[in-house]
Amino acid sequence: MKEKGAILIMEKMKAVGLHQYLPVDHPESLLDLQIAKPSVKDRDLLIKVKAVSVNPVDYKVRTPKEKFEDTPKILGWDVAGIVVESGPLCTLFKPGDEVYYAGDITRQGCNSEFHLVDERIVGHKPKSLNFAESAALPLTSITAYEAIFDRMKVSSLSNENKNKTILIIGAAGGVGSIAIQLAKWAGLTVIGTASRQESRVWATDLGADYIINHYEEFIPQLKIIGFEAVDYILCLNSTQEYWANMAEAIAPQGTICSIVETDEPINLTLLKNKSVTFVWEFMFTRSMYQTEDMNEQHKLLNRIAILVDSNILKTTISEILYPINADNLRKAHAILENGKTIGKIVLEGFK
Repeated sequence: MKEKGAILIMEKMKAVGLHQYLPVDHPESLLDLQIAKPSVKDRDLLIKVKAVSVNPVDYKVRTPKEKFEDTPKILGWDVAGIVVESGPLCTLFKPGDEVYYAGDITRQGCNSEFHLVDERIVGHKPKSLNFAESAALPLTSITAYEAIFDRMKVSSLSNENKNKTILIIGAAGGVGSIAIQLAKWAGLTVIGTASRQESRVWATDLGADYIINHYEEFIPQLKIIGFEAVDYILCLNSTQEYWANMAEAIAPQGTICSIVETDEPINLTLLKNKSVTFVWEFMFTRSMYQTEDMNEQHKLLNRIAILVDSNILKTTISEILYPINADNLRKAHAILENGKTIGKIVLEGFK
């Protein structure tokens, strides 16, 4: 707030949000708004938002429900921007730093001109990328990295993964596009699933060694390319739909990780005889529960930036929309809801 004489003037900013949870084709499902500019406290950074990208979590939160928000709900959990102010307890960043991050689902999202975020889940933006290219990376990079290295306990030393295989279900999507690259960096043989020619080409160009079709049984396809089973499976689409296929394809003492919630019971007994590990990955866990190791996401994003600047990883941006407004965000949500997205959709700049 700015003080003018004895009157306090609340600074406003542009944002895109909602009051009602409506289908994406409804004109009020996302609205152009003017809301109060937030103020920093504790370990908060105030970020000038330069670019954002969309993820399935955006439309899942926006899913129609009987609820009305008096204070507008702001979505968006992928951003690249510039630090304009830091809280009194901040030690990791200063004003002027260029950053990128995915944020915290328990707080307001980043589809606004300015955004508050805890510095412990923020990384320095890759120097070799612009803001739009950087905004495509945080959520998918954190998810893929945590799934592979934190949850499935894959070694990051490539010589320890010789002859080990990973099957990535939904390899051409946002998380899959990063997971392919990280798995190859770790020395794994990567088998991706894709059904369309353009998604097969995308996944192959990112480094997948083999592609199979997720609409067909896995084992016959794996045998054709020379594998009886796989050591790791990363499920990025419909856990229950692929559960029986995954249970059959996973090697004894292998590990399955999924990022997709299931609406139906899954039969864990299918994994028992093989002593298979099943684990979830949810990249908001650390920020949601304020875990002691929350700062690991800061380190992780800095590590990703180094891999990008070393030409080991590349951004997975596939489309840019300008400017950041309700109309373009509705378009992006609609594309994602269609379920056939390749790479990431980014929106850049407020007009």
